[in-house]
Amino acid sequence: MPAKRKSRRAFGRIRKLPSGRFQARYPGPDGVLRAADQTFPTTTDADRWLARKRIEMEEGRWLDPAEGRTTVRDWSARWLTAVSPQLKHKTQASYRSLINSLIVPALGDRELSSLRPITIVEWVGAMKTRGLSASRIRQAYRVLSQIMRAAVDNEMIGQTPCRGVKLPRMPQTEPHILTPLEASRIVRSATKPHDLLIALLAYAGLRVGEAFALRRADIDVSGGLVLVDENLAEANGTLVFDTPKSHQKRVLRIGPSLAARIGRHLETLPGGEDALLFVTPGGKPLRYNQWRKAYFDPAVAAAGLTDVTPHDLRASHGTWVADRYGVMTAAHRLGHSNASVTTRHYARPVAGRDDQVAAAADEWLYKG
Repeated sequence: MPAKRKSRRAFGRIRKLPSGRFQARYPGPDGVLRAADQTFPTTTDADRWLARKRIEMEEGRWLDPAEGRTTVRDWSARWLTAVSPQLKHKTQASYRSLINSLIVPALGDRELSSLRPITIVEWVGAMKTRGLSASRIRQAYRVLSQIMRAAVDNEMIGQTPCRGVKLPRMPQTEPHILTPLEASRIVRSATKPHDLLIALLAYAGLRVGEAFALRRADIDVSGGLVLVDENLAEANGTLVFDTPKSHQKRVLRIGPSLAARIGRHLETLPGGEDALLFVTPGGKPLRYNQWRKAYFDPAVAAAGLTDVTPHDLRASHGTWVADRYGVMTAAHRLGHSNASVTTRHYARPVAGRDDQVAAAADEWLYKG
């Protein structure tokens, strides 16, 4: 009686290795025969693995294993090159620094497919043990999360390992909210023309970089308007002019007295429409740390105040405006596309307002 022929396998191939274990191979959508990333003790186990792989391809969930073997170093470099044209110069420099100093040294040689949530938990824990700040750790994690999400979107890995990771909490720091009179004392105590720069922070709500980048063409003295369409930032020691944060350009109205004082300052400026309003004694663009040490901190001290930063003036402006004219108006002046940012980071309750609300409510109740 002739021997019964074995039925031909419908999908993939299985062969017995000299070790006694079994190897499964299958054709990918491109027709290339690929071996499983593991061997199996029985043909039944190999068959089950092949069945799962076939279903993955039929449902469009199959990923080329070769893509997952790309290293974190190589994929990070490719990702940064791809996204850089859409990023501000300062953000590019920040991402590059985080990748080169924290991500690649720890994870660069690892294959994308080898990363697991526990890998990321260990990486975050190691940074915390080294004494890195919560802010720095969270920044590095956010960049790695973007890199891994891009790997998922490009079908290099099935899911991101950046999930379920507990990050260190940021310390809660409240801005120092000044009264309008306290801010005015700082302005009056500052040397000219830096008193005008400080006034723009406190009474127009500009970011420091936005004030540093103001040019003659941005000021409409007669209309009392300031065009905020540029920001001066420092990235790895290099000064870079760019659009404002979140690309939120805006036109702000300033008071007549401040507009007149800025107009008189413009009359003393050399150069044309592109001339910067505020520069160093040598005519160079301002750098934050040098400007604060030379002009801002001495003005704060001369005003009899302590623990005040330039950013506090912007936060104070947001608080004053939100208290009297509403959060939406404050958001516009601060250049926020979302008012929640204004309330979360800038506007704060004004002391005594709760008592005033209670008194008004009592009046509404009995006299309404």
